[in-house]
Order: sequence, then C-alpha cells, then structure tokens
Amino acid sequence: MTDVESFDSDIVIVGGGLGGPALALGLAQAGFDVTVINAAPLAARKAADFDGRGYALALASVRLLERLGIWGDVADNAQPMLEIKVSDGRAGEGPLSPFFLHFDHAEIEEGPMGHMVEDRFLRRVLLEALGRDSRITHLAGETVVAQSCDTRRAQVTLASGRQITGRVLVGADGRRSGTTARADIPRRGWDYGQTALVAAIEHAEPHHGIAHQFFMPAGPLAILPLPGNVSSIVWSETAETAAEFLALNDADFLEVLRPRFGDFLGEISLRGNRFSYPLALSLAERFTDTRLALVGDAAHGLHPIAGQGLNAGLRDVAALVQVLREAQARGEDIGASDVLARYQQWRRFDTTTLAMTTDITNRLFSNDNPLARLTRDIGMGVVNALPPLRRGLIREAAGLVGDLPDLMR
Repeated sequence: MTDVESFDSDIVIVGGGLGGPALALGLAQAGFDVTVINAAPLAARKAADFDGRGYALALASVRLLERLGIWGDVADNAQPMLEIKVSDGRAGEGPLSPFFLHFDHAEIEEGPMGHMVEDRFLRRVLLEALGRDSRITHLAGETVVAQSCDTRRAQVTLASGRQITGRVLVGADGRRSGTTARADIPRRGWDYGQTALVAAIEHAEPHHGIAHQFFMPAGPLAILPLPGNVSSIVWSETAETAAEFLALNDADFLEVLRPRFGDFLGEISLRGNRFSYPLALSLAERFTDTRLALVGDAAHGLHPIAGQGLNAGLRDVAALVQVLREAQARGEDIGASDVLARYQQWRRFDTTTLAMTTDITNRLFSNDNPLARLTRDIGMGVVNALPPLRRGLIREAAGLVGDLPDLMR
C-alpha cells in the first residue's frame, strides 16, 4: 500500500443484521471510519412489529453492549435469565427421569447469566446508534454484486454501480453469505433434518425469569422468558412434522404444543406470528482471506440447542475490534494477512469446538434410544450433583470462560 492510497472507509462491512452494526459501533469507538452495507431498507429494519424472535444474550454479550453504549436503551425491554432448567422426556408424559440440570445465577458472583431480548428492540437500538455516529456511513437498501480484495485494498461494487473501497472487508451477511461465496471460501456442514418453530407464547402464570430446555426425541423445546407473562419458544421438530405443525391454524397449533409445553405456566395462547427455520451446521473453511474477515453466521452457523449462535457472533465482533485496534496502535496495516490471522487463530478453534459440542448434544438428546437416554440422564444427574462442575457450566452459559476480548471483560 502506498502513502497516497485513499479509501472510502477503513473498514467496509457487508451485512446489517445484528453483528454488522455491533461491529461498526465497536470499530468506530476504536477510531476507525466504517461503511455498513445493508441490503434491507432502513424502514423494514426498524419495524416494531412483534414476530416472536428473541435472543438469549449471555452476560459477556451484555457487557459488550454496555461498552458500546447501547445497553441502557435495551435494558428496559430485557428479561434477566435467573435460572435454567434442563430435563429429558416425551410429549404428554413430562420428564421421564429424576435426573435434570438446574443452573441458578445465585451460584456465581456476576449476576444474571444473561438476558432475553426481542429482535425488534435490539435491532432498532443498533440501527439508531449507527445513525448517531459520525464515523459510520450506513448504506441501507444497497446490495453488493461484486467484490475484489488484493494487497492494496478491498473493494465492493453495489447493484447501483457505486464502488466502495476500504482497507478491510468484513462479511457479516449471514449463513448464505455472499461475501464468503464471492471469496470462494468453502463451507462445511450438514443438514439436521430438523426445523425450528419459533413463536411467542403468553401464559397465565409468571415465569420468574426461568428458562427451560426440554429434550424430546424429535428435538429440543426451549421456553425462554420475555418481559411480562410471555415466553419465546424455539421448538425443534423433524422437518416433515414441523411443516405440518406450521400449516395448522393457531388453535390447532396450540393443541399440539400444549402436551409438549406442559401446564406449569397455566393456560397458554399465541402472541404474534409463527416462524420456522431449517436447522443445519455450517462452518466456513477459514474465517479470513486477503483483506477479508468473516464474523457471525457468515463464519459459523450453529444448532440453536444452546442458544449460543448470536453470542458466538458477538464474541467474533469483540475479538476483531481488538485485533484491528491493537494493530492500528502498533502502526501495522490492519488488512495485512498476519494481522487478520490473529483474529482467525483467536476465534476459529473456539467456534469449531462450540459447533461440535452443539452437534454432539443434539445427536445425543434428539433420539429415544434407551441407552442414549440412560447415558444423558446419568450425565445430567452427575453434573447437577457436583457444585464446582455445575458452577463451571453456569459460567460457560454466561460466556465468562475462555480468552475473553476486552469489550467483554
């Protein structure tokens, strides 16, 4: 790169979901000029419609949002997760074993393990924060059709014909990442033959901030507390059964949900629409290329069994911000291959390990094999009976283990 090389921004981010805006805010805070290219129009991204989607933000992710200065705008619409209960059973029969897992936030010093936040609130706050930062250029409703990255610069071409240049290009554009495809980075993984049904459920009794994970032969049902007497469900079924259930009217859908949901929260009803997402494991073969880095689902798409997808993506964000900030402070070219290699080295092993852990857990629990059931039930019982091991898993659920980036400390 020559001294006279000029760029539209230091970093160009493709993807305006959650990870892209969070990364832009972190980079701007570190002193970089950033362009965010968002395929969806701004009005659609800020829409306040309730669609049932919610995220279990681990404590480490909450810390990141605090450091970005936006948690205060989210907190009033967030529900602390005070306990997590995990059990094993069948629809209509309830838990089939006396063994279970019970995580209580009181066992760690840091506070709640995390918070549940609806997509509509988190997304709107992130987008509003982009608009307030003079270092960030937000191009909404723009689509990237081509990209080129060489030793001098990264460049993207928009459908409008406009070209944007930067020192680093970041793909934050999801599992079907065009950025990853255009860089010819292969993806590895497999389909689970499962579909997640997502909806919000109103219930008569309070949830007391308790999240439930109920393992059934076809897949897990997560019941996640939202503010008020409302919970978000992520219900994994075989793809064929899920399609049948999704096609039912609301009353019939509730009829098939009730024996799985149980009656511990009293009478239930649907709030808002229902959605479905096919479940698959998808890992990019590498997280970096020439002047290119991938974050979030563009790098790794995980099974939602542990609710760690967004948290893993936000850890990518915090790690990349730190790597680029430290390289800039040392006078390095932030797009140099050795700089970006530090990001890949930091994040790829962790995310691959997490992907394999969720994959094994799903395979172990999503079946009705008597031997597998005995193994997992005894395993849950052992963990629950050993406080040091249980506390370690609570801290892991809170995102407090491993090599934490500065923004999550």
